[in-house]
Amino acid sequence: MRDVSKVFRLEAGLFASARRYVWAVNSVSLEINRGETYGLVGESGSGKTTLARTIVQLVPHSEGTIEYFPSSEGDGTAVGSPWTISAEDAQLLKTFRADVKYIFQDPSSSLDPRMNVYRVLTTGARYSPRFSNRDDIRRRTVEVMEAVGLREADLERRPSEFSGGQRQRISLARALLSNPTTLICDEVVSALDVSIQGQILNLLVDLKSRFNLTMLFIAHDLTVVSYMADRIGVLYGGSMMEEASAASLVERPLHPYTQLLYNSVPQLGKPLPERAGTPGQPYNPTRPPQGCPFAGRCPMVQDVCRSDTPELREVAPGHRVACHFVR
Repeated sequence: MRDVSKVFRLEAGLFASARRYVWAVNSVSLEINRGETYGLVGESGSGKTTLARTIVQLVPHSEGTIEYFPSSEGDGTAVGSPWTISAEDAQLLKTFRADVKYIFQDPSSSLDPRMNVYRVLTTGARYSPRFSNRDDIRRRTVEVMEAVGLREADLERRPSEFSGGQRQRISLARALLSNPTTLICDEVVSALDVSIQGQILNLLVDLKSRFNLTMLFIAHDLTVVSYMADRIGVLYGGSMMEEASAASLVERPLHPYTQLLYNSVPQLGKPLPERAGTPGQPYNPTRPPQGCPFAGRCPMVQDVCRSDTPELREVAPGHRVACHFVR
C-alpha cells in the first residue's frame, strides 16, 4: 500500500453543510511480506477496519496505490508484475479475492442463518476456477472443517447451533476453502471469552504454518497483536504512528500513542506519565488533516505538532516513527 487514503462524504442534514467529509485513512503506506503476520493495532475508530477493507475493495480507496504480488503454484514465491488492485477491474478483483480472504469480527452477522454449514461454506465455491466438480468441493470442505477443529457431521447443522468460538472456526473454514495465500483477520477474537480467544489464536498460528499463509491481523489489544505478529503498525486517526518488529515495539515503544497503548495493559507496562502542557482539541476526523493526529492527547505536544504533520521516518533499523521529537 502506497499513500492510501479513504475519505467518506457525509450526508447533508437540515442544519449541516453539504460538503462534510471524514478522513478515515490518511496517506498510509505499508508492506506485508509473504509468509509473515503483520499486526495492525489501534483504538476503536482509528481506521484499522477501513484500511483492511480497502485492500479487498469492500471500501474502494480514494487515493494511493494497492499492489499485490501473485505467487507461483506450489513454491509460494512471487512471480511476474504486481497486480494493481482497484474496484474498476472486476475480473482481476475476482481472482485477487480468491487469494486474499477477509474474516470478519462478528461471525454471527457473516454466516447466513438460513443455510446449513455446508451451504455457508460452498455457496461461493461454484464461482471459483479452483474447483472442477462437486466431489472436489466436498473433499476440500471436509478437509478444512477438520483443520479448524470441527467434524464432517457439523456440515449439516446451522450456524445458530454453534457457540461463538465455533462460529469463528466456521468463518475460518470458509476463508480457507479456496486455498488462499493471505488472510485478513479483522478483530476475530474481540467478541470471544478470554479462554476461547487463546484457542482461536493458537489455531491461527497452526493454520498459518500448515497452509503457508500470510496474515494481516487487526486488534485493539497490543498484547494479542504482539503474540501473533512478526511486525506491528500502530494506527491513530487514520495515520500510521509507528511501525516496528513485534519485539522492538513491546520492548521500546517510542511514539507517545504507542506508549499509551503499552501502559494501558497492566501486565505489560507501568502507570501512565502525567500529561505535560495544555493539549489542543481532540482529533476531529471531519476536518482536513493538519499536524499530528495525536496532538490533542500527547503529553509532549508543542505548536509544531498542531501545524506540521510529522513524517514516518526510520529511527532504528526496521523501526519507523511519526513524531517530531523522537530521534
